[in-house]
Amino acid sequence: MLKLSRCSLSSLSPLVRRCNAHIRRKTTLADVDSTGIPIKPTWSVNELLSSYPRPSISPATLERLHELSALLPPSPGTSEHAKLTRELEELVKLVEAVKLVDVSEVTQEGSVPDGRVWASGEGVKLDAESFACDAEAAPVDGRSLLTHASRTMDGLYVVESDKPRG
Repeated sequence: MLKLSRCSLSSLSPLVRRCNAHIRRKTTLADVDSTGIPIKPTWSVNELLSSYPRPSISPATLERLHELSALLPPSPGTSEHAKLTRELEELVKLVEAVKLVDVSEVTQEGSVPDGRVWASGEGVKLDAESFACDAEAAPVDGRSLLTHASRTMDGLYVVESDKPRG
């Protein structure tokens, strides 16, 4: 069983304190486990965003967004139109909230780590030697690839489809 203790927000890191300063809290103490991790979330994105005004997206704007993305818009006045408008307004509110974050005091410590699959200066080798097979290994191509398929029929791949045959 976990031993519970009380943790004051003032003992947390400056970044956490700065974030928590923007959030209206009912209490300044949080229940934590023996390692100091809060038992329940101390704040939520939804709670934070609820303090921002909700933007308004007009039906003309929604129609234009659909036109630009080559989609058919839902008919105005339908529940689908209202739901989509609400969802887009929430996304716009999130983007506007992110744009309000002050990053002027943020300092970069070192460079951004290289997260690529290959190290810097390396890449996929596309020369003929890289694709050459051993003389002993049989090449895998054509009909021999069918041995790896989970379902075949009469020497062909079988692909399941949800679409009814008509």
